[in-house]
Amino acid sequence: MILVFGGTTEGRKAIEALEAAGSHFFYSTLGDEQQVNLTHGIHVKGGMDLSEMVAFCEEHAVRLLVDAAHPFAENLHKNLLQLALQLQLPVIRFDRIYPPRSKDVIWCRDYEEAIRRMEEQGIGRLLALTGVNTIVPLRPYWSKYECWFRILRREASIRLAEMAGFPKRHLVFYEEDATDALIEQLQPEAILTKESGVSGGFSEKVATAKAAGVRVFAIERPTYPPKDVIPQDKTLTIDHVNGPYGLRRAVEKRLPEFYPLHSGLTTGTCATAAAVAAAHALLRKVKPGKVPVVLPDGETIFVPVAYGDGFASVVKPGGDDPDVTHGLEIRASVSRLEGDTSEDVVVKGGVGVGSFTLPGFDYPPGEPAINKGPRQMIHNNLAVFDTPLQVVVSVPEGEEIARRTFNPRLGIEGGISIIGVSGIVMPFSEDAFIESIRKCLQVAKASGAPRVVINSGAKSERFVRTRYPELPRQAFVEYGNYIGETLKMAEELGIGKVTLGIMLGKAVKLAAGQLDTHSRQGTMDKAFISQMLTEAGISTDISNLSLARDLWNIIPEKKIPDFTRVVIKHCQEHCEPVAGNCRLTILLIGENGEIYE
Repeated sequence: MILVFGGTTEGRKAIEALEAAGSHFFYSTLGDEQQVNLTHGIHVKGGMDLSEMVAFCEEHAVRLLVDAAHPFAENLHKNLLQLALQLQLPVIRFDRIYPPRSKDVIWCRDYEEAIRRMEEQGIGRLLALTGVNTIVPLRPYWSKYECWFRILRREASIRLAEMAGFPKRHLVFYEEDATDALIEQLQPEAILTKESGVSGGFSEKVATAKAAGVRVFAIERPTYPPKDVIPQDKTLTIDHVNGPYGLRRAVEKRLPEFYPLHSGLTTGTCATAAAVAAAHALLRKVKPGKVPVVLPDGETIFVPVAYGDGFASVVKPGGDDPDVTHGLEIRASVSRLEGDTSEDVVVKGGVGVGSFTLPGFDYPPGEPAINKGPRQMIHNNLAVFDTPLQVVVSVPEGEEIARRTFNPRLGIEGGISIIGVSGIVMPFSEDAFIESIRKCLQVAKASGAPRVVINSGAKSERFVRTRYPELPRQAFVEYGNYIGETLKMAEELGIGKVTLGIMLGKAVKLAAGQLDTHSRQGTMDKAFISQMLTEAGISTDISNLSLARDLWNIIPEKKIPDFTRVVIKHCQEHCEPVAGNCRLTILLIGENGEIYE
């Protein structure tokens, strides 16, 4: 069993990641202010001291602790780590993502230093954004100078301020005034905030203050684990993560049975990790056993690496996804870019990395088949070395493996593609995935939403959300490729209204009757696409078409609505018999989020 301590944005992300397992866990918060929707998790409300934590863990056979609490919840962190020491439990610290510390901010170790430095700089009017619990430690300042505190409009918070003797007229509230409005109204000489990370809006607060010419003082986040909590003669297993993917990978490592299927890494993430390791070896003369990789969503994971003669490598972990690239060695060699160059990082393909031979991809024919996402990951992760670099990615067995993929049909020759959007391969198993869809549909129905929206993935969901902003998060369900199975389950569960969001690549397959749109079930049918073009009154040559999305550029703009109506009509013909009593709406999504229906 897992016990999560949350009540934060990170706590919410943690339970979303854990819910995907379908296994039971506990989620503990101090109060009941944070509204969470749990299907498999059990919400435990109310603070616990150390003895109560120990009793709870022993009673419920807790084997893993997740600390997703606020970075400044120091007492909770200490109690949790004492709990872990006493019961010998591993800990996953789910921390925030923090932007680099700016020189424009006056950094302070604690409130005592903040008071001293504000007085040294003659700050007589302060807007404190540090919360109600910091009123007492800041008393030496506000008892002498004009100060406002922004707090939550809760009875408990207002009562704490009153007990501390802080003047009620100088309290301002989160839900009523944005930071820029408060600064304009109060005209402070400075703001005081905490290093609360991306999810705490730290960068926005600093930018707003700087734009108004207001100085910024910030309390540095406490170290984790806190000093002097772990005795020198004791050891404690702590995994540090700052995002849901890292959390899942840590849980898979520490409690393997919690997730029925385990995740893996994309070829893009493996290539990035190998490049980072090779850069360390070249520039810093060190060869770490694992290196940090910043994923596209901003979170950092650590990837094991190895080294060879002039290269670093990663053996691609596919997790439980049936991917032919599982176990492949992906290498990267790094060298300095000599002479004048306008580029910080140049990425090239070596042995076993395919090349594009047809138009329609992220890069023109002749370029290595390394997609835009992985190239950007490599560039972003090598930026820390602050010197122009060339990266050559190679896959020794890539050419042989590529013959077992659809790459040759897509015009990618000579090896595999280096791909990946999120950086993580989520495990794929037909039975398990379909069952997870069923669970999501059950949650969607239970949410009371008037409509369930099914999408192929995060990109299509992002676009369709703009059409239904009133729907709760639980109303959006990912079908992957299993359109037919998802519609059938929606009908079985008695869901009245279903919207199917689909992009063109899957839509042309669905229009041809492929209710499972996975590439292993077949590629797009050009003859049928030609038929649909004819039905729409469009005459165009698609003999060189390699990707369905190229149709957006091939079809004359004024004829696109005619074509989308034909595609949707054919999709409806195949979907409505499966959807049964569900009232089905199909939305075809353009490359830039255009919605056709």
